[in-house]
Amino acid sequence: MRKKRVLIIDDDSRNIFALNATLRARSFDCMSCTNAQDALDLLKTDEEVDAILIDMMMPEMDGYEAIPRIKNIEKRVNTPIFAVTAQAMVGDREKCLQAGATEYISKPVDVDRLLQLLSGV
Repeated sequence: MRKKRVLIIDDDSRNIFALNATLRARSFDCMSCTNAQDALDLLKTDEEVDAILIDMMMPEMDGYEAIPRIKNIEKRVNTPIFAVTAQAMVGDREKCLQAGATEYISKPVDVDRLLQLLSGV
């Protein structure tokens, strides 16, 4: 049985490092992109991706723009996308879900909550 593969999209390498270390310690395989365009290019390939963690606040193309683009890639329509954001105000979760995210998790990331979300992929 192969490990579940998670794509982390975040412009902050410290966030990528922390998520990568956390998930690898729990037997996930991780890949990362530091911007949404690189992620879109990767997701158009046949690369195995079981779930996506995307930072909602990135320069150039943020998660709100990237999620619908990801969902428009035929082979990624059913890939779970989890919005990861420091924005935790009233309505932010709904805004992420309206953009097409499967679910929302705020920073700092609650590891137990993240693992619960990823357990269904």
